[in-house]
Amino acid sequence: MIALKTFAKFAKIKLTDFNPKPTTKTPGQVEASDILWESDDGKTKIGIWECTEGTFTADRTGAAEFCHILSGKASITNYDGNGQRVMAGGDLLVLPKGWKGEWTIHEKVKKLFIIQQ
Repeated sequence: MIALKTFAKFAKIKLTDFNPKPTTKTPGQVEASDILWESDDGKTKIGIWECTEGTFTADRTGAAEFCHILSGKASITNYDGNGQRVMAGGDLLVLPKGWKGEWTIHEKVKKLFIIQQ
């Protein structure tokens, strides 16, 4: 079995080129990401993402996402308000294809992600 601490090295990757979060509900919220690997068909992507404090909507209609939170703290809520989960460094989250909801970043979040279409 792989120890999740194996992924800790990804927390040291420095992201640049922060841009406004397109789906933010909080003025001034910014994000950055870097794709570390992409499949030849473009349907699977592995990368690092970082986002500042605030709230934004998310839509996984076209793809599932596996998230390993490397640092920070966030609350993730289903679009219908039914179910909320608080995530922090070391936690794992799977957003199934078709999931919609809202993230509230309480402390700047950095995550390793795998997106599968």
